[in-house]
Amino acid sequence: MARLCEGFTLCGLSRAAAVRGVEPAGPDRVVVTREDRTVTVYKVSDQKPLGSWTVKQTQKISCPAVYNSQTGEFVVVQDHKVLRIWNDEDVNLEKTFKATLGSKIYQIHTLPDIEPLVIFERGSVRQLDALLSAPQQDLESVLSKDEVIRWSDILLEAGSPVVVFVTEQSGMYHLYAEKVNHNVRHKFKLDSEENGCPLSFVLSNKQESIILLCLYSNGCIYQMPLSLNNSDGQEQILPQSLLLQLPNCEKSLDRAAVLVLDETHIAVLGAPHLRQCAITDSLSIWNTKFQTLQGWKEFPDGSCGQLWCCYGKLFVPHGKVLTVIPFTCKTSSLAAVLGKLKQPDAAVKAISNVVSWNTLLHNEQSAELEQAFSLTPAESKRMRNLRNRKSRGASSPSQLISLEQFLSVIQTSTKEEIDERLKILLRNLKASNAQLIIAQIATILVSRCKTQVKFYPQKALMNILKTQMLSYSLCPDLMGVALQEADYSLLQFCLQHFPDIPEAVTCACLKLFLSANDSDLENIPVDLGCVASYIESDQNPSKAEEKMVIVENGFSPLLEEDSCDGKQTHDPLQTNVKPICPVGLKRAALLNEILLSTYSESFLLPFLKDLSLPQVMLFLQYMQYLYAKHCETVNIKLPGTRIPTVNQVLDWISLLLDAHFTVLVMATEARELITHLHKFIRSQVRFYSQLSKIEGSLQNLHQLKSQKNDGLYSIEVIEIF
Repeated sequence: MARLCEGFTLCGLSRAAAVRGVEPAGPDRVVVTREDRTVTVYKVSDQKPLGSWTVKQTQKISCPAVYNSQTGEFVVVQDHKVLRIWNDEDVNLEKTFKATLGSKIYQIHTLPDIEPLVIFERGSVRQLDALLSAPQQDLESVLSKDEVIRWSDILLEAGSPVVVFVTEQSGMYHLYAEKVNHNVRHKFKLDSEENGCPLSFVLSNKQESIILLCLYSNGCIYQMPLSLNNSDGQEQILPQSLLLQLPNCEKSLDRAAVLVLDETHIAVLGAPHLRQCAITDSLSIWNTKFQTLQGWKEFPDGSCGQLWCCYGKLFVPHGKVLTVIPFTCKTSSLAAVLGKLKQPDAAVKAISNVVSWNTLLHNEQSAELEQAFSLTPAESKRMRNLRNRKSRGASSPSQLISLEQFLSVIQTSTKEEIDERLKILLRNLKASNAQLIIAQIATILVSRCKTQVKFYPQKALMNILKTQMLSYSLCPDLMGVALQEADYSLLQFCLQHFPDIPEAVTCACLKLFLSANDSDLENIPVDLGCVASYIESDQNPSKAEEKMVIVENGFSPLLEEDSCDGKQTHDPLQTNVKPICPVGLKRAALLNEILLSTYSESFLLPFLKDLSLPQVMLFLQYMQYLYAKHCETVNIKLPGTRIPTVNQVLDWISLLLDAHFTVLVMATEARELITHLHKFIRSQVRFYSQLSKIEGSLQNLHQLKSQKNDGLYSIEVIEIF
């Protein structure tokens, strides 16, 4: 049996066809090549970018980047003839290794512990190291004048790499297979006249033989064994046999893809999965042994016929996202295919940290779940009273509620009834399945919120979050619904406990917090943390006159005069006027969660540009206030928890200035704020510069040893030259 598990978003895209390739790049890592000149490495389990590199605007990436496992380096082709090679530590792609070749490259392929192979547009194949030793070497032309390569791949046969590519010439298709180490090339002809146009190819090893699968535009998938033993050099007609006929493909398919998952299962994208359904933007898994559909997933936003497989996960660009869909394939039997195989009562386990809701439904009869959803007599009485008030029928006190029944109830019940049932569930939930059940309940409630505008079970969602068993990837739409409802409490809790929030969602929360008024937050519960320890005293006018500006070691950046303008002007930062927080306590606590969030600069900057000028100025004013408060303390750290460090504040100030530098420079209302920031930071730089001048002398003080005992009390003068 095979199953598609719950997917998650790896990254956003400008459009569905914006991905040029997805290739493995080490354990749990993939390298994604985009059409917009960018190569990015992601850690799949965390959905976080580990590095990103971009070519110049006048340049173009010609084929997907690959990872050389032997050297730990990445290789990409720029403008068809330029090779770029770099590693994780490199920052600027323009400063990395560059080699200009004499011929145009079609594709680069690599396998673990195998030297990358370079396929040229005219059919020549070279190993990367041999190519780098003589970049301008002459290459033979394998193809005829009008023959063009449409697809290529490599695989191992008896430990040796074999390169396979398909060409087209005047509507005729040929296949070339070359044993690289033996320098033996085979040519085959594809008979595609009756089946339409080939849309997708995939190679696989089956019983020590090479099999090529081809998906045609008429929905037929043919398998073609490749015999590489005959070396007479004559062109052969490739034999083919029908493997699978996809349903409802009377109309010619346009964009589709096929991949081999194991010996009996294949994945198909871009073709209908049911005879009653004409939707082609769907992903399906088929059992080729029993000719049965095992699972499917539709993409309402549309797909572009691109499909990759790495580490037991399928990568599908659709809409404006790149989605990762884990899958499982088990040994099939006829009873399992027909649904007659009895499912065991084993505990549900997550596959690759991604929830599979179908697994839960198969275990609904297990004693563990029955106990989790059973009601005690007292609890049943409360539920019965609640239902009587809502004119609903009462259940028997001894009735057991299965998982499927519980999920059905929360899809139609009122918020009060959901709160009561959820409270009972959380008290009796078993640890082994807790995260799976919690995530599924949250997904159903959020889906109902999206379809029913007036339905928003805030209390139930908060109770689910308080279990701390949820993450952003388990329920991606939760924070989106909370943003629509302006649920500040729930968003704050998510920012505190979700480690995998995308930068786009973080900026959406920031925009909401900056747009809110302090009066709007008066009756909303917000976790203030330790914000009151450094803001409340400042906002109290009775204490304002008592507290003076702290002068550290005879120096105060707030009191220092700055004559960089050539004349003295009145500057609040250069007087003893205390800084005033521009926001209230609750909004300060919310903004602190933004400053404490994890992010990648390259992905955060584009979303920061969506902020308006008033929002940017308010955020800068608050961060300026935080920085001033940090500088008042000896340890450069404010007391308490959930408070940004001085480094975090400075990083966000730099990011915001980078995103809105031109607007801030041109805006008249921002000039005073930018000037104050400039003078304040300049005074700090001058202060640390003075400290660095005496750093060496201060470090030598501990080397001075007292040569005599001066008793219990003495005064010693040390001269520093």
